[in-house]
This record gives sequence, C-alpha cells and structure tokens, in this order.
Amino acid sequence: MKVLDLQCSASHLFEGWFASEADFQTQRSRLMVACPLCGDVNVSKRLSAPRLNLCGNVARDESEEPDIAGVELALAEDLQEAWLAAARQIVAQSEDVGMNFSAEARKIHYGESQQRAIRGVASPAQAASLIDEGINVVSFALPESFKKTMQ
Repeated sequence: MKVLDLQCSASHLFEGWFASEADFQTQRSRLMVACPLCGDVNVSKRLSAPRLNLCGNVARDESEEPDIAGVELALAEDLQEAWLAAARQIVAQSEDVGMNFSAEARKIHYGESQQRAIRGVASPAQAASLIDEGINVVSFALPESFKKTMQ
C-alpha cells in the first residue's frame, strides 16, 4: 500500500492510499482522485519522505534551528483537519433543505415546522433578511464532495 501526500490546484493538502504508483496514475487519469475539500480533480503528488523504522536512537544536535516551515505546515494541516471534522459533523447532524433554506428557517423560527438543525443554500441578501428577523444563521462552505454519497 502506498500512502501519497497530494495537493489540489487550490493548495489543499490531503492523503491518498493506493495499491501502487500505477494505481494512483490510473485513477488520476480517469479523474477518480479528487480533493476532499473542494472536489478539484487537478491533483498532484507532493514530495514526501519515506517512513523508515530505524534501530537505535540518534542524538539530535540541540543547536539546530527549528523547522519553522514544517511547524507552519503542520498547523495548516491541523486546521484543515479540524475544518473537515466540523464539516462532517454538520452534515451528519443536520438536514439538507437545499434552495428552500430561507423558507424552512422561517417556518422553524415561527413554529410552523418541527425544530431541527438544517443546512442549505441562501444568498447573502436572504441571509441578511433572516438575521434582521432575529433568525440566527451561519455561513459555512461545505466541500463539494460532502454533497455527494460518500464511500
């Protein structure tokens, strides 16, 4: 099994697991490899170090400068992972009402429909109108891949 570090054209970083390099190339050419955040199929491999399990401890030179770029990348990956977890939780715990979001939010607010968590699509003007009526809304862009059936 090959674990590859991948990146889409929007610079989102993610991991892909493939049986072989040929398997990755085949899936990529058939547009089967897509960014989990934005659904972009323009995916490329990033350089990654192989994982080596070596015996013994290697003493680290304490005078070495810390790898700031590595820390920044790790923080960006942690942030991306947290955002994906939040998106998964929103999808799992809410009902998709699509383009009927504004109407359904009003029905819930005024007691005409069952109280529940909903998600959907609203224009900025529609969202502002809901807020003016005292209806709390939060804008949260979900990855395109979350809007399809997940494997």
